[in-house]
Amino acid sequence: MVNIKEIDGKVRKGEKALFKSSDLSVKNCIFEDGESTLKESRNINIKDSVFKWKYPLWYCKNVSAEGCALLETARAGMWYTDGIYFTDTVIEAPKSFRR
Repeated sequence: MVNIKEIDGKVRKGEKALFKSSDLSVKNCIFEDGESTLKESRNINIKDSVFKWKYPLWYCKNVSAEGCALLETARAGMWYTDGIYFTDTVIEAPKSFRR
């Protein structure tokens, strides 16, 4: 059985704020500055959250995002990511997807 860690209503700042996380539920969060917020993470569910800076989901696996926003400054957001699913999510960031 997998133990899911929950993060709710937080403002995260800085480089790699949740780097290499796994089995995580993120709700109502704002990721301010700092590159690579969730880089190399796995099995992540994100809901009603905002990404404001570069490379938030690089090299991630099995990510779902619902009701989220990747602002223009969250460029190059999902490079080299596998198994990513979006529902009701706004992606304003340029160069969002690669491979």
